[in-house]
Amino acid sequence: MSETAPNEEKGNSTPPPEPKAVVRRNRRWSTVWVVPLVALVLAGWLVWQHYSEKGVLVHVRFETAESIVSGKTEIRCRSVRIGVVESVDLSPDLQSVVVDIRVNPENEQLLRDGARFWVVRPRVSPSDVSGLGTLITGSYIELDPGDGTRMVHHFTGLEQPPVTKSSVPGLRLTLVADNPGSLVAGSPIYFRGFEVGRIERRSFDINVRRTILDVFIREQYASLVHENTAFWNTSGIDVSAGAEGFRVRTPSLQAMMAGGASFAVPEGKSPGKQATNGTSYRLYPDEESTRQQDFNPDRKCLVFFDQSIRGLKKGAPVEFRGIPFGRVVEISLRHGTADDKRIPVVIEVDPGILLQNESDARADRDALFAKAVREGLRARLGTGSLLTGALFVDVDFIPDAPPAELTRMGEYQVLPSHSSGLVQLEEKVNAILAKINALPIEDTLQKFGTTADEVTKTVAETRAVVDEAKKLLAAHATQNMTAEVNATLKELRSSVESLGPAGNVQGDLRRTLDELRAALRAFKTLSDTVEEKPNSLIFGREKGADPVPRARK
Repeated sequence: MSETAPNEEKGNSTPPPEPKAVVRRNRRWSTVWVVPLVALVLAGWLVWQHYSEKGVLVHVRFETAESIVSGKTEIRCRSVRIGVVESVDLSPDLQSVVVDIRVNPENEQLLRDGARFWVVRPRVSPSDVSGLGTLITGSYIELDPGDGTRMVHHFTGLEQPPVTKSSVPGLRLTLVADNPGSLVAGSPIYFRGFEVGRIERRSFDINVRRTILDVFIREQYASLVHENTAFWNTSGIDVSAGAEGFRVRTPSLQAMMAGGASFAVPEGKSPGKQATNGTSYRLYPDEESTRQQDFNPDRKCLVFFDQSIRGLKKGAPVEFRGIPFGRVVEISLRHGTADDKRIPVVIEVDPGILLQNESDARADRDALFAKAVREGLRARLGTGSLLTGALFVDVDFIPDAPPAELTRMGEYQVLPSHSSGLVQLEEKVNAILAKINALPIEDTLQKFGTTADEVTKTVAETRAVVDEAKKLLAAHATQNMTAEVNATLKELRSSVESLGPAGNVQGDLRRTLDELRAALRAFKTLSDTVEEKPNSLIFGREKGADPVPRARK
């Protein structure tokens, strides 16, 4: 109403416009809405606080969920609880399990790239016993923080705990082995018999088809490993037999049970630069192999042998008067010709062994090698071991060798060969065998067989006699024969006693002898009388005078 008054005062015939009501909204907030707003804000804050205090959810994949329990298994880092297992589920491909771990928010910074998870539970192996304390406290999952900068929430857990944590300072190397033997994670690494490290992990590289061993050397011994250091396997008891004879190698008891490896710089070789993390080395099967790693043959030669090479194998040594001169590379008939019945053997040699002074070193090696052949250098087979029959190639100067030259056949130089003493020995043995074959062995064996048959027959008869004797002795009559024999012996003894001095027969014999003796005296008297007076047989004997008794003296 106050806006129409000015138009009426000006006398304008135009009717004034209709007044319009102006609606003004009330902009005042009702206090009623404060309460729900505050409640909403408070609820949001509670929700945020709940999720912020709940922690970070991490997914770790293991092969099995052994010793892992949802809501109970703890997550620890250096024995400090930092979370708990929230759930355990099978993976979609059913090849593993996925463990959901809730990590405390204040420990979220531990989930960096490179972090490792593994289950700590009782483990017993030939090289280590660990986790026995979990028999009482229960198993738990250990976290080894990574050294990366990127936060990660998906991990693949380790089935075996690492020997050393990534935070432990030291030197980490890689060994590549053709045959690692019994080396496993935890096997010790020795330097001159002292343990300086361990093998952390063993894996197989399908691309190179070799075993990869991750090695950890403690920080205080890291300076012992250099660029030219050689590692070799010292596991178990090594018994080998070759051209060098039998060799037995026994490491420490721990290495025998759990395996082990040793390292050193080969004698006569400079150590080189100090090794750094990630350096890869070859693992040799034994210490002897490390000494041969510097062998650098500069040529391959072909040697033809006109005898059996049984016992000569690939890798057999080639020696010059006991000094390593090379090794056998290949034994194959494809290097020969159709009309040549000899056995071709490819060897690789280092003619530098023949160098005796610096002037020889400066000379042409080909010319020096050819000169040595002209002077009688020949290859022949030698016996490395009489027990194993292993052969090696012996290169030496033969004084009476036929003249020969160093020739070439294809890509190989042809080193002349010479019959070894082995051939001569073989000829002698063959001669002995020929003599043995000439012996009438067959007739002798036949006679021996006949004799054996007779002996067998005799033995059978003897056995039958013995059986009959046993039966006879076991008979009742034989058992009573003893009493009869005793009675007979008693009678015989009585008869013999009757013949003795006190026996009746003795007295009868004595009397008979006396009577016989008296008869003889009478016969002698008669014969004397007839001799003196034969007529006495007719007239009788004259009677003499009466005997006069003799006086007593």
